[in-house]
Amino acid sequence: MTDLAELAKERGIRYFMISYTDLFGYQRAKLVPAAAIPDMQKDGAGFAGFATWLDMTPAHPDMLAMPDASAVIQLPWKKEVAWVAADCVMNDGHVQQAPRVVLKNVMKNAADLGLYVKTGVECEYFLINPDGTAISDPKDIAAKPCYDQQALMRRYDVVSEICDYMLELGWGPYQNDHEDANGQFEMNWNFDDCLVTADRHSFFKFMVKSVAEKHGIRATFMPKPFPGLTGNGCHAHISVWDKDGKTNMFYDATDEMGLSQQGYNFLGGIMKHAEALAAITNPTVNSYKRINAPRTLSGATWSPNTVTWTGNNRTHMVRVPGKGRFELRLPDGAANPYLLQAVIIAAGVDGIRTKSLPGKRYDIDMYQMGHTVTDAPKLPLNLLDAIRLVDKDAGLKGMLGDEFSAAYIKLKTSEWNQYASHCTQWEREHTLDV
Repeated sequence: MTDLAELAKERGIRYFMISYTDLFGYQRAKLVPAAAIPDMQKDGAGFAGFATWLDMTPAHPDMLAMPDASAVIQLPWKKEVAWVAADCVMNDGHVQQAPRVVLKNVMKNAADLGLYVKTGVECEYFLINPDGTAISDPKDIAAKPCYDQQALMRRYDVVSEICDYMLELGWGPYQNDHEDANGQFEMNWNFDDCLVTADRHSFFKFMVKSVAEKHGIRATFMPKPFPGLTGNGCHAHISVWDKDGKTNMFYDATDEMGLSQQGYNFLGGIMKHAEALAAITNPTVNSYKRINAPRTLSGATWSPNTVTWTGNNRTHMVRVPGKGRFELRLPDGAANPYLLQAVIIAAGVDGIRTKSLPGKRYDIDMYQMGHTVTDAPKLPLNLLDAIRLVDKDAGLKGMLGDEFSAAYIKLKTSEWNQYASHCTQWEREHTLDV
């Protein structure tokens, strides 16, 4: 195990951010001086779990965040500080509702079957003005802004700084682009072990927001911050490998789609649980304004609303863009980095165990011909529908863990009730005179 105190001496680190992610995806941290890190590495940093989005009360004992030294990342823009992901412990046992713990538990279940999941994520975000009312670049007004060279270069300082940091960290970034909405960007880096990807995804969101603030603007991963523009997706690319990470167990050169039977079964699990998956891959009220959006100004939403799969066709929930992997296009920018990975693995492992099949492949343009598909489930219309669907999915809840499932459903139901009790401007405009 890496000695964090020695690492601090070697790298000139003065402080460690011991960080965990709560059920709603918020990152929580304590800033610990390097002189105190030996005790923290041994005993953990103390938190009051109730003060964050975990299903606890003020009467619960201290929750200890145990830093995972293998996940330490020195901040490239402030090298005297290092971020380190932590696992939550209470009463000498792991907190089973804590997202990173949930992911590790699901990974163990997969490993027991000889399955080691590798994933990549495509994180989309908007660069907006500090008060969040508009995009930050007033010149970014093209009707079809995707890959807009001029708009990309107007944000070169921000995008290149983030990419330089990913290069320095060894993530293998390989492309940056202006996305389909005005003010929207995406940055891609190499796929890896699903826990590594989750940690990097979590750090990436922190890094993007920090760099944007440094430049006097703001970054948001909110699924649908602007009604007429394409929303922020977080597409996940998935494959399963052997223990050594050298043999892709999803790959079959003889198959038309390049998928093995195990790959089809994993995909079958995703399709089987897709409606319930949405409660986690699309976890906010705003999420359903993305996956159920009308056509955007650019001409397409680039998000699914029906449980279908296809080959290399971006109009479906799942596409198979190449042999030995597939892309889940359902998740959005609000997805919890750890729960996103956990629910994908849980659904896929269940598919393998039950030898599920993905069903009919559709090779049509769902945006133009989706109305002809009458035998595929529709994705939830709102967060409440999604919560109810995941609550009914006993198999998925069991794979994710009973304590986590109960806590997540309870807190998300409370969030929905709070939203539903809020009086909106739309209501005032349309019903004030009834």
